[in-house]
Amino acid sequence: MTRILMVCTANICRSPMAQIVSTYLAKQAGLAGQVKIESAGTQANRISDPTDPRAVAALAKRNYPSTKIRSRRVAEADFERCDLILAMDQSNLNDLRQVCAGEHVHKLRMFLEFAPELGLLDVPDPYFGGPQGFERVLDLCEAATIGLIAHLKGDIAQTLQTL
Repeated sequence: MTRILMVCTANICRSPMAQIVSTYLAKQAGLAGQVKIESAGTQANRISDPTDPRAVAALAKRNYPSTKIRSRRVAEADFERCDLILAMDQSNLNDLRQVCAGEHVHKLRMFLEFAPELGLLDVPDPYFGGPQGFERVLDLCEAATIGLIAHLKGDIAQTLQTL
């Protein structure tokens, strides 16, 4: 099983949205049981807070399933347990690099690397804005997830060929 951790700052907006979108689309792509997607925050000071209601509303508007995701902070064990750790922005990636042991640094990437056609690397934090910011984050999550799924399908197919 491939384990992926989506990471933003507080784990109440971007990373839970990325987790929900990626989990749903991976299942639709036939990867259920092959991929486990979680989320966490680099500075999740409000541990166990629910996903921001504006994020939940944006997800519901596009018919994504509701979940009971609660915020949590990135843990040391995540670096060993996860195969990919995807940062929502450069600041999150820098924070991850500061606490990641050297043997796991290769797992750290930007989420939007999987959507190079966008010409962006940072998923903007919608927390201090209105609903349109959450819609924009959702657009970016969907685009990046499509690329991530293509990447995962390639890796899984390659692994099966070597067995």
